[in-house]
Amino acid sequence: MAFLFKRNKEKKTVTRLFFATDIHGSERTYRKFINAGNFYKVNLLIMGGDISGKLLIPVIKEGNGHYRATLQGRVEKLSTDAELQSLNERIGLLGFYSQVMDEDEFKELQADPKKVDDLFHQLARKRLENWVDLAEERLKGTGIKCFVTGGNDDDPEVLSAIRRSGTQSFFACEGEVAQVDEDHTMISVGFSNPTPWNTPREIPEEKLAEIIENMIARVEDKSHCIFNLHVPPLDSTLDTCPKLDWSKDPPEPVVVGGQIVMAGAGSPSVRKAIEIHQPMLGLHGHIHESQGMVKIGKTTCINPGSEYGEGILRGCLVNIVDGKVESFQMTRG
Repeated sequence: MAFLFKRNKEKKTVTRLFFATDIHGSERTYRKFINAGNFYKVNLLIMGGDISGKLLIPVIKEGNGHYRATLQGRVEKLSTDAELQSLNERIGLLGFYSQVMDEDEFKELQADPKKVDDLFHQLARKRLENWVDLAEERLKGTGIKCFVTGGNDDDPEVLSAIRRSGTQSFFACEGEVAQVDEDHTMISVGFSNPTPWNTPREIPEEKLAEIIENMIARVEDKSHCIFNLHVPPLDSTLDTCPKLDWSKDPPEPVVVGGQIVMAGAGSPSVRKAIEIHQPMLGLHGHIHESQGMVKIGKTTCINPGSEYGEGILRGCLVNIVDGKVESFQMTRG
């Protein structure tokens, strides 16, 4: 698939994009992302990965017509439909999925991990399908294009839900050289190098380098290209987070002299690709706490960070023209 626009070499116009990433299934945060198109008057919306949620919360219907659920270690007891609706909204805000079931269904699910996985994938796919519908509805007639890729936390089977033919505004862009406007292209890679968490789309560093280089080989003008790579470049300050002891289960922060040790958790392959090919713009995420901008050679690299669990959308507005980043502004709201 390719997204093509007629090229006009005589007149260069500014393209305004809004980039966000790592919303992890949060309903409120995604709606803010789609609404940001009109709010910020942009041409492009770009979502950089880790779009699906992480947990399934069973909501158990008891014999007396009441409900109970365990959310973030606390047992919630509900007696009215209004309370049930409020709980489901909280679960959606956190990026989790919920399913109402009776006691027998809950016990059956507990006893069969495959049924848990199947239900989780079903609910995750349904949310992404709804998100495609929402983007198509809200962006219809605006001219705003929405490009979305998965990240390392997104299961491949779940991600297939965003690949839909015939859409007018929403485009799944991973593995594509997307022509985002008359003068600029974008490549997108959502895989990550290994992490302590054993997420669905982690691959060895050598394989990640191969995928990135194969994508870059398809780009005609790298100076007019956006590298939408989920993992930030190693030791770039966009990847700084607590260093973890992988030998512990779960992994624990390394503490020396009473202080948590911080380290870069990005990818050397991503850094090498940027250093060698010098794209116009690098868009990254993965490390939620490392919001920032850094220059690697001529390339402007950005990580807007993430606060999805609070329903807060972190993003970055970027103005580009003729292969140059004219300005950028971090946003939070």
